[in-house]
Amino acid sequence: MKETMTRATGVGGVFLRAADPEKLYAWYEEHLGIKRTEDGAFAFFSEGPREMTVFAFFPLNTKYFGPTEQRAMLNLRVDDLDAVLAKLRAAAVDIDPKREDYDYGRFAWFNDPEGNRVELWQPPGLADD
Repeated sequence: MKETMTRATGVGGVFLRAADPEKLYAWYEEHLGIKRTEDGAFAFFSEGPREMTVFAFFPLNTKYFGPTEQRAMLNLRVDDLDAVLAKLRAAAVDIDPKREDYDYGRFAWFNDPEGNRVELWQPPGLADD
């Protein structure tokens, strides 16, 4: 097993609220030549799925960004989700108790000091998953 350093390893995604997500996806497809994946978002790969960066639009009323009117949410790839959460917990960071596990990775959320919801993503095959 690879030794981890308990850190963010890159940007896993950028998520924006949009009045009409489908229309905005179509605009980006037409004008920038970006094609959607089967999941319906844009994805850029460099070293395979673990190095993927997602660019996605969400409806204005999405609850995915939390209860605030936050217009965007950052997703950070991490090498060991549990260790990063422990480090944040030790610093008294506001951590959402919700966790999600999929075959494409594990997810958790926290709020930064300004109240911005941030998503953490541990891709599969890292740490103890």
